[in-house]
Formats: sequence, C-alpha cells, structure tokens
Amino acid sequence: MKIKDTIKDFCYRQLFPRAGLLLVKIISRTYRYRLVDTENEQRALENNGAVVYASWHQRFFPGITFFATRKPIAIIISQSRDGEMISRVVDILGWRSVRGSSSKGGTRALKELRSLTRQGYRVGHIVDGPQGPFGVIKPGLLTIAQFSGAPILPVITSAERRWVFNSWDRFMVPKPFSRVFVRFGKPIFVPRRLNPDDFESLRRDVEKQIKELTTQTDNWWRSPEMIGHYFP
Repeated sequence: MKIKDTIKDFCYRQLFPRAGLLLVKIISRTYRYRLVDTENEQRALENNGAVVYASWHQRFFPGITFFATRKPIAIIISQSRDGEMISRVVDILGWRSVRGSSSKGGTRALKELRSLTRQGYRVGHIVDGPQGPFGVIKPGLLTIAQFSGAPILPVITSAERRWVFNSWDRFMVPKPFSRVFVRFGKPIFVPRRLNPDDFESLRRDVEKQIKELTTQTDNWWRSPEMIGHYFP
C-alpha cells in the first residue's frame, strides 16, 4: 500500500471518527437532558430482555453519547466505505457493530442480531436512514423486530434550541447548553409471521405513531406548564 493510501486509510479509520466523536462528546456534555416515560423502556426490558430502539435520522445526534449508557447495544451498519467510518465510531463508543444491509449481508446481519438479543443486547436502529426519504420508516425496522423477537421502542429526542442543516432530512444538532427531551414511546410488538399486506399496514401504523409522538414532544417547548414540570 502506498504511503498516501496508508495516511488516507488512517484518517478514515482512526483520525476522523475519533475527532468527530470527541466533538460530539464535548457538545453533548453541555446539554440538560430530561428522560420522559422511562417506565415504557423499563417494562419492555423486564418483560422481553431486549428492545429495538427506533429513532429518526434527523434526531440521532443527541442520542449518540446518551445511548452509550444503554450498553450492551448493537446496530446494523452497511458494508460501504461510509459504513466503515460509522462502524469505527460505534466501536469507540463501546457499541457492537453488525455489518450488513438490505442489498448486501442482510440475512447474516439479522441472524447475528437475533443471537445478540438472546445474550441481552439491545438494538439501535435509524428508521429512515441513511438516505431517506425523510419521515418514511423503512421495512428493515419491522424485519429486525421480527427476527430478534424484541419489541420496537420509539425514542424521540427534541431540543429547545438547535441548528438545522440543509440535508435531505433537515438534520438537527442541539446548540450547546440546550435543554433536550429524550422520550420513550410504548413498545410495539411485531408478529414473527405477517403477510405482505399486514406487514405494510403495521409499518404505516408504526410510522404514524412515531410521527405523532415526535410532534407532540416538539410542541412541549411551546407549553410553559410542561417546561416548568420537566425543567423546574
């Protein structure tokens, strides 16, 4: 391998992931988190031993370091080059990266996730990533829940003050010292066997539930009563 390629490989595998994660940790330490409806998470874990955390791509920034506290946790990452850098970040966080996607290595990844959940791992999943379309839950979320036997647990993050980027999903990064909600929805169970029509109907229903929960949580910032309750 040429020296130039070696340097590029080092930057892509080591330097960029560690530098990016350091920046995320520095900013995240300034946030004032409030966890809401944690009983939904607790009951789901007590009754099932594992969950599939479901989050929008747009909102996952404040959850990067937060969910490092939810270990052991695993996440499916594509086998692309971009996926390699994300996998490095996941490994540094102490998560378990499972490589695969719908186009390559998907079945093997699902089987590995099923094995991990039986060992007590939780699963993190970005429901509309990595390229959208925005706000549309992809079938992979339900398939993971079917294979693993773990219920879907919606996780909504909502920040009072945030930067919004000009990306396909209007990606959001809470500003330093912002107040941030992390809200757990009620667990959603996916039957192991579903015909295509029932599968699609459930996918749309899960999508609707998570959208409504997101809108409701965002609206709390307009309610002095809610803010006073959670941030006295």
